[in-house]
Amino acid sequence: MRPDDRARGLGWFSIGLGLFEVVGAGRLARSLGIANRQGLIRLYGLREIATGIGIFASDERATWLWARFAGDVLDLLTLASALKSENPKRRNAMIAAGNVAAVTALDLWTARQLRA
Repeated sequence: MRPDDRARGLGWFSIGLGLFEVVGAGRLARSLGIANRQGLIRLYGLREIATGIGIFASDERATWLWARFAGDVLDLLTLASALKSENPKRRNAMIAAGNVAAVTALDLWTARQLRA
């Protein structure tokens, strides 16, 4: 797949994930054992939507993919707080962190290819 096509796919992914985070913040937060972070998850959802739109609206897709990458780092830091052994939803948080790490790698790879 070409980097431009992958960037568009990540744009759609960003918009979809963002909508889910905005609408389902409570459920998502509870499933990860971080129920006190619902507002933060909603903000992260808005960030996802904005970067997704940016990918489509700009000729500088790489810039928006770097923004996605930075957001992924914030997501991973937030998930790190859910990885404590006393969290009964720790397994869910570990799975989520693994998924975020995979998408982070894809964002990084795509951004670097678009800058080349």
